[in-house]
Formats: sequence, structure tokens, C-alpha cells
Amino acid sequence: MYLQQLSVINFKNYAEAELAFSEGVNAFVGNNGAGKTNILDAIHYLSLCKSYFNPIDSQQVKQGTDFFIINGTFDRNDVPETVACSVKKNQKKVFKRNKKDYQRLADHIGLFPLVMVSPYDASIIMEGSEERRKFVDNVISQTDNHYLDELIIYNKVLANRNALLKRIAETGRLDPSLLEVLDEQLVASGTKIFKKRRQFLESYTVLFNQYYLFLTEDAEKVELVYDSQLLNDDFAALLKKTTEKDRVLERTTAGIHRDDLLFSIHGMPLKKFGSQGQQKSFLIALKLAQYMYLQQQKGFKPLLLLDDIFDKLDEHRITKLMQLVSNHEFGQVFITDASASRVSTIFERISVEVKVFNVNGGEVSV
Repeated sequence: MYLQQLSVINFKNYAEAELAFSEGVNAFVGNNGAGKTNILDAIHYLSLCKSYFNPIDSQQVKQGTDFFIINGTFDRNDVPETVACSVKKNQKKVFKRNKKDYQRLADHIGLFPLVMVSPYDASIIMEGSEERRKFVDNVISQTDNHYLDELIIYNKVLANRNALLKRIAETGRLDPSLLEVLDEQLVASGTKIFKKRRQFLESYTVLFNQYYLFLTEDAEKVELVYDSQLLNDDFAALLKKTTEKDRVLERTTAGIHRDDLLFSIHGMPLKKFGSQGQQKSFLIALKLAQYMYLQQQKGFKPLLLLDDIFDKLDEHRITKLMQLVSNHEFGQVFITDASASRVSTIFERISVEVKVFNVNGGEVSV
């Protein structure tokens, strides 16, 4: 699978742009703030129906206008497929595939899988567990749309249970039968999500270890561990055990919404003891493993988007990474960098062709 062409109107800092891509490596070069990352985000929209950086669609509309349109043509097994996204302020987002509207955006997720690597990803290491759950859920959702449905169900039931706990605290009245019904619903959905996450991480962790060893040449000992309350306890029993605590705190304290991934280097927390270069290598290994997992599950190569990843990586690791993503295991690649000469030097060194796009103030030229 690859993206043949992309066109945008009134998207972020672009009034209008139309681009035709190489099936191999495509690089966007230009000064910071020129709009390189915005092109990658438009591609992300076509694959996952939303921005990678900002969940509010209306904030992606170019200033002074009231709508944006993104169109793209993908090639899957030599069959062209068109995808279109349009957002108008104060109106519902419209998404189309081959000119047919989607009733549910969730039905589009996974058809055109994509992996993005960005400085924004530092939040996976530095921020709270929600960011790491989002990462896991994003990968699994691109391979299993039933999983996405279960997540939606779980979050609705969780919101209802938390609302009930607040109402109990306010009124002092407990309806055990209603709480029991919500607990049953939470357990039914949460157990499915837990099993899928555990199954995913068993195979994913193997891939992650392979890529981290490759990037660092086995110089550092790192570990990725799935942490869940359900690993040691039955979910239904957990909810019963924590009922009184939940009533006091007015929220549900047990469940898969508390899951986390634990990252360590030499047995110590990566967040505190990893250098910027080590953290960057860890994140890139996470994303390369995500790419390979998606490829194995989908049976074809996803898109790989690398946004400003050369920063904080030494020249040796950059060369190894570009050799890796340019080989036959990976498909179409999109890269942004502020230095045109650095991009040229890197790919000349490894004898790989690259199509370079010059970006300047919301305008693109080849």
C-alpha cells in the first residue's frame, strides 16, 4: 500500500497544495514553522480520521476560512482508492472512501494503517499512564475494529459508574442492583480489552526488543512490561473489593483504565534515568515495532511518517535507522527535516533515492 497523491485546501497554514509522492522515501525540507509537519498530519487524517497533534478538528482550519478539505489516493494491490475528509466549522466532520460517506468513522480505522514518529511522542515516556494506554489502543485498533467498539463501550459504562458513585455521595442513597448491573457490564467489556492487550504485548514486546537492540547495538539493557491489576486478580472480585474505596473517592479505582506500560533502562525508570538519546531510541524502537506488528497483522506495509527525528540522535544511529526503513521490510516513508543538505547526505551515503519537497510558508515545490 502507498499514497499516490495528496491535496489540501485551507488546512492549517496551507491555502491549497497538491502533491504526488514516490513509492519509496519522500522528504519535506524547510525552516521550522514552514508547514512540513502539517503535510504529515494531513496524511494522518486520511488514515486515522483525526489530527495526530490536536483532537479539535475546527482548530485545523486555516485562519480566516471556515472549512478545510483533504483528499488522497491510495494504491492497495494496484487498485486506487480515494479518501476524502472535510471539516466545516460548527458542522459534523464528513469522511468518504471512494465517494461513499461513512456512517461510523471507526469503520475506516485500520484500512490504511499508519505509524507516526514525532517529538510529540515524548509524552509516551514523560506523561501519565493515559498516554501509554492510548499508544497501545492505537496499535490494536488498527488491526481489530471490534477492540475499538469494546473501548467505546467500556468508557461509556465507566462514565456511568463514576456518575452513579458521585450521585451516591451526594444523596447518601445506594442502589446495589444498579451498581451490580454496571459492574457486570464493565467486567464483560474490560475483560475482553485486557485479554487483547495482554495478547498483543506478548508478541509486540519481542519486536520492540529486536529493534532496540538493532538501534543501540545491544549497548543498553531496557525493559518494557505490561502492568495491569487484572494480571493478578479477577476483575469482578476487584470491583467488589474496591467498592467502599470507590464510594469515598467517587470514582472507579479498579479496571483496565488503570493499565500502564513500565519502561526501564538498566533496571531504573527510563523517565528519570534515561538520557534524551536513550529515550529517543526507545521511542523509535516502540514505533518500529508498531510498524512491524501492523504489517504482520494486516499482510501489507503501512505508511511510516518520521517527523523531525534526526534531532538528538547521533550520526551513526541516524544512518542505521535510515538504512533500516529504506530496505525491503518497510514501504513508503515520509520524513521532515530542517536541513536539506543533511537529508541529501544521509541518503547519498546509503545509496537510496529520495524525493525531496521544499516547503516554504505553506507552499510546496519539488
